[in-house]
Amino acid sequence: MEVTVKTAQQLRLTEEEFELIKKKLGRTPNFNELCAFSGMWSEHCSYKNSIKWLKTLPREGGRMLVKAGEENAGLMDIGDGLGVVFKIESHNHPSAIEPFQGAATGVGGIHRDIFTMGARPIAALNSLRFGKLEEDKTQHLLAGVVHGIGHYGNCFGVPTVGGEIYFDQCYHTNPLVNAMSVGIVKNGETVSATALGKGNPVMFVGSATGKDGIGGASFASADITAESTQELPAVQVGDPFQEKKLLEACLEVIQTGAVVGMQDMGAAGIICSTAEMSAKGEVGMRIDLDKVPTRQNNMKTWELLLSESQERMLLVATKGREEEVINVFTKWDLPCSVIGEVTEDGQLDFYMNGELEASLPAYELVLGGGAPQYEREFKEPAYLAAIKEFDPSTVKVPDNLKAAAEKLIQLPSIASKKWVYNQYDSMVGTNNTSTNAPTDAAIVIVKGTTKALAVTTDCNSRYVYADPYKGTMMAVSEAARNIVCSGGLPLGVTNCLNFGNPYDPEVYFQFVQAIKGMGEACRKFDTPVTGGNVSFYNQNPDGPVYPTPTIGMVGLLEDVATKMTLDFKSEGDIIYVLGEITNDINSSQYLSKLCNVDYSPAPYFDLEKEFLLQQKIASLIKEKLILSAHDISEGGLFVTLCESGFNRELGFSISTSNNIRKDASLFGEGQSRVVVSVAMEYREAFEATLNNFPFQKIGVVTSGEIVVDGDFWGSIDWWSEKYDNAIENYLLKEEAGSALSSI
Repeated sequence: MEVTVKTAQQLRLTEEEFELIKKKLGRTPNFNELCAFSGMWSEHCSYKNSIKWLKTLPREGGRMLVKAGEENAGLMDIGDGLGVVFKIESHNHPSAIEPFQGAATGVGGIHRDIFTMGARPIAALNSLRFGKLEEDKTQHLLAGVVHGIGHYGNCFGVPTVGGEIYFDQCYHTNPLVNAMSVGIVKNGETVSATALGKGNPVMFVGSATGKDGIGGASFASADITAESTQELPAVQVGDPFQEKKLLEACLEVIQTGAVVGMQDMGAAGIICSTAEMSAKGEVGMRIDLDKVPTRQNNMKTWELLLSESQERMLLVATKGREEEVINVFTKWDLPCSVIGEVTEDGQLDFYMNGELEASLPAYELVLGGGAPQYEREFKEPAYLAAIKEFDPSTVKVPDNLKAAAEKLIQLPSIASKKWVYNQYDSMVGTNNTSTNAPTDAAIVIVKGTTKALAVTTDCNSRYVYADPYKGTMMAVSEAARNIVCSGGLPLGVTNCLNFGNPYDPEVYFQFVQAIKGMGEACRKFDTPVTGGNVSFYNQNPDGPVYPTPTIGMVGLLEDVATKMTLDFKSEGDIIYVLGEITNDINSSQYLSKLCNVDYSPAPYFDLEKEFLLQQKIASLIKEKLILSAHDISEGGLFVTLCESGFNRELGFSISTSNNIRKDASLFGEGQSRVVVSVAMEYREAFEATLNNFPFQKIGVVTSGEIVVDGDFWGSIDWWSEKYDNAIENYLLKEEAGSALSSI
C-alpha cells in the first residue's frame, strides 16, 4: 500500500508531521509504521500541544519519590517505609459513545497504572460532568457511566470512596468521565516502566488481544461529531474479574525478583508500551507479533500494534528466569508469552511470521523524545467581556428566601448524589472510614499503621470559565481545604485537564491561564504535580465544554484518630464561620441556576488568605478546639449548614450579616470560608486562638429545627428529604413523563 500525505491525514497526522516522520526515518514510512506514529503522536499520547506548559508546573519537592512523568503514576513517601501511588485520567470520548464500557475501562485502566508500579490499589474516586438532567441523553449517559464505574470497581474489589458530579448544558454532547486510583506500596518494591538488558525477554501477560479499542488514542484526540458513533470499535471492552487476576499475578511476580520492568498496555497498546519502555531504558526491542495471544484470527500488523484491548501488560524479565514468570501467570490462569527480546540499537523491529513489518526508532515516537511539541496561539475569549460587565445590583434579592433555598438544595449539582454512590461498593477492603462519619475528603486507613490517607477530586468549572487563572487556583485550594478540614496534610496533586480544541485560540487561552493558576497554587501549598492527563477536543456543536482542570489530591493523617468530621455533634454547640464573609453572588449555583445569569465573574478569592485559613483550621484541629469543620462551596452557607446537620439530624439557628445582601449571605460562594462548631465550654479558648483572624459567630446547633434570622424554616428532616431524594425523584418523574407520553 502506497503511503501518501492523504493517508497520514486520514490517520489524523498533519502534512508537516508526515514530512517530519519521513525526515526522522530517512524514508517514507510504510502503513504499519505510519499507524504507529499516528497513535504515538496523537494528542492523547504525545501531549504535543500541552507539554511545554505542563513543564512549568511544580514537578519536584515535598515527599515525591519519583519525578513527575517518570512513571505511570505519582509516588510519594508517607513514612513507615511506605509510599502512596496515585493518578487521575480521563475516558471522556469513549464514555460519550458507549457510556458503560467507556467508564468501566476508564476505571480498569487507571487501576492498572497503579499496580503496574507494584502498588495495591486501595481507593477509587471519580469526577463526572453531564448535560442537563432533564434531557433523555443525559439520563442515558448518567445511567451508563455510573453502572460502568460501579460494575468494574465492585467486581475488581476496590472501594469507590469519593468524587463529584456536575450538570451543565455545555457537557450535553461531551460528558467528562475522570477516574482516579490510589494505592499503597512498600518502598523498594516498586517496578519501573523501563526496559533494560540486552537479550532480556519481552513478555506479553494478561488478556488476549482483540480488535476492540483500535485507534483509541487517536479517537480521543479529535472532536466528537454526529459521525463518532461509527467509531464504536475504538471503545474498549473490559473484564474486571480478569483484571483482578492480573493484579494478583503482577504483585506476586514482582516478589520473585525476576521482573526488570513492566508497563500497562493502555492508550495505543503494544506500540506505546514497547516504545516508552525502550526509550526510557535507551534500548530497543525485537518483537514477534505472531506470538502475541489473540482472540481473533488473522489480525493485521497495525491492528496488533494499536489494539487497546484491556487487562494486558508488557513485562521485561531477567534472561533465564522466564519460567518463574510464566509459572506465576499460569497459576492465575492468564496468558503469558515471550514475544521478543531487548536489543541495544534503540530500534523497535516488529516481525510477523518472520517478515519485518515495521522498524522504528523508539526515541522518535515518544513524549520527551522525537514527538513534536507545539505552543499554540491564544487570545482572551470574547465572552469574558460580558463577564466583566455583570452588575449584581441588577439581581433582585428574593422576597421568599426559604423558597429559593428549597430550589437550590434540590439542584442536581448540589443535591445528594446517593442515587449514584449507592451503586458503588464503598466498603470493600474495609479501608474507608467516611461512610458513617462524613468528612470533606474521603479518609482511607493504611492498614498495619496508624496512618490514613485523605483523598479528594475537585473542580468548579463554572469558576474556571469565569476566570481560568483564578478558577484553577480555587480548584487546587478547595482540594487542599477539603483535606485540611478532614485533619490531613496535603501532599501532592494529580490532574486531569479537560478542555476543548487546542487549535482554538480562546480555548488555548483557557488552558494556559489554568496551568499558570495551578502552578501558583500548588507552589503555595507545597503540593507538587505528580502527573496526570490532558484531554483536549472536548467539544459539542455549540462550542467547547467549560474548561475543567480536575484536581485529584492526596493528603496524610499520621494518626487516623485525629480525623475531623463535617457533622454537627450536639445541640447547643456554637456555630462559627472562619474566613471573610463577602457580599458576593458571583458564579454561584444560585445566580446561574435560580437567577439564570450565565456571565458573572469568579467569586471572591485570595490565595494568601486561603493559605492562612488552612493553617488556622489545621491548628484548631490539632488543639482539639473544634468539633466539626465543613468548607463552604456550591450552594453557599445554607447548604453547608444543612449538610453539617443531616448526619445526626441536628438543625441550626443563625443570624445573617446586616451589611450584606441576604442572598449573598446564604447562597454566595465566596471562597476561603469554613463552618466549624465549638462546644460551649471551649468557646473562650477557641476565640482566644483566633486573635485577628477573621471569624463570625453566626448561631447555635439545635435539636432539629432550622431558624434563619428568627424565621422558622422547618425541620432538618424536611430539608434532608429534599436533598437526599432530589436526583432520584427527578429521574422517576422523567421516567413517568416518558411513559405517559408514549401512551
